[in-house]
Amino acid sequence: MSREGVEHALRARADERDRISGDLLDLESHTTYQLLKGASLRGATAHRWTDVQAALARLWGLNDAYRAVLRDAEQIRDSRGRLGSDQLEQLTTLLAGPSVVLKAAAKPVEQRSLLPQADERLTLDHAVTRMDAAFREVTSALTDIDARWNDLLPRLDAADAALRRVRALESDLGEAAPGLGQVDADLVRLRADVVEDPLGASVEPDLDRVSRLLAAAVAELELAVTVKQEYGRRRENLVAALDRVRAAESEARLAHGAVVVKIALPPQAQPRSRVDALADALDALDVSADSWVLRAKRLSGLENDADAAARQAQTTARALYGLVGRRDELRGRLGACQVMAVRKGLAEDPAAAELFERARALLWSAPCDLTAAAAAVETYQRAIHGGEA
Repeated sequence: MSREGVEHALRARADERDRISGDLLDLESHTTYQLLKGASLRGATAHRWTDVQAALARLWGLNDAYRAVLRDAEQIRDSRGRLGSDQLEQLTTLLAGPSVVLKAAAKPVEQRSLLPQADERLTLDHAVTRMDAAFREVTSALTDIDARWNDLLPRLDAADAALRRVRALESDLGEAAPGLGQVDADLVRLRADVVEDPLGASVEPDLDRVSRLLAAAVAELELAVTVKQEYGRRRENLVAALDRVRAAESEARLAHGAVVVKIALPPQAQPRSRVDALADALDALDVSADSWVLRAKRLSGLENDADAAARQAQTTARALYGLVGRRDELRGRLGACQVMAVRKGLAEDPAAAELFERARALLWSAPCDLTAAAAAVETYQRAIHGGEA
C-alpha cells in the first residue's frame, strides 16, 4: 500500500472502530439487555439467552482482536514522521492481510485432541463481518423478547389495574365479586411466565380469559355501586313506570272491550296484564338479601321489563283499534266495487248481487268476522272485474 493508501485506510478503520464501539455501548445500555442480564430465565428464552451470551463472547473476542491490530498499526504509523518501506509493508500486512488472530477456544476434555489447535487468522474486513453477524444474532434475540414483553406486559398491567379496581369496588359495596377466587394467583403466575420465558410462554388464552372475567366483574360491580347509590331514585322511577304500564294495559282492555263487540276476536286476543307480576317482583327486590351485584341485575331487568310491558300494551291497543279501521276500509272497498258494478251494468246480475249481499252482511254484522269479510269482498271484486282482482 502507498503512504496515502495507508493513511486513508487508518483513518477509515479508526472511524469504523469508533462506530462499532458506539454500537456496542448502545447494546450494553439497551433496556431489554440490562433486564435480561439480571433476570431468572427459563424455557425457550433461557436457551435463546445462552446462544446470545455465546454470540456476545464471540463479538467481544473479535472486537478485542480487531482493536489490537489497529493499535499496532497506529503505533507503527506514529513511530516515525515519514514511513519507510518496512513500515509500509508492516502496515499493509496489518490493514489488508489476515492480521486478526483468534486464539483457539478451550474445549471440554471430552472434545479435546492431543494435536495442537491452530489459531484462526482473519482480515479486518472478515473480522467486522463476523462481528456484524454476532451483533445481529444478539439484537435479533433482544428484538424478539422485547416484542413479546411490549405485547404482553401492558396487557398484564391492565389486568392488574382492573383487579385493583375490582377490589376497590368490593370495598365500597362491602361484598365480594363472585367467580374471582383464583384471579390473583393466575395473574402472578402469568406475569412470572411472561417475565421469565416470554418466547416460550403461551399465556394469551389464560390472559384473555382473566381479562374478560375482570372486565365483566368491573362492569357488574360498577353497576352494583350505582344501583346501591341510586336505588331510591330508580325505585321511584320504576314505580312511575309501573303506573304507565297500568295505564297502557287499561287502555288495551278498553280497546278490547270496544272492539270485541264490533269485530270477532279469538280468545288469545284478550290483553294479559303483567303489571301485578312486575310489582310483586319489585316488592321482593326491596326485601332481597341478595348481593348488590345480583340486585342490580334484577333491577335493570325489571326496568327493561316494565318498558317492554308498556310498549306491548300500547301496541295491543293500536292493533285492536286497527281492526275497526280495517273493517271500515273493507266497507269502503265494497262500496267502490258496487259503484263499478253499476257502471258495468252488473248491479242487477244475480250472481254479483248475491256476492255483494254476502260481503255486506258480513261487514255490517256484529261482531264482524274480518277474515271471512275480507275474502267475500275479494271475491266480489274479482267477479265484477271479470275474474281479476
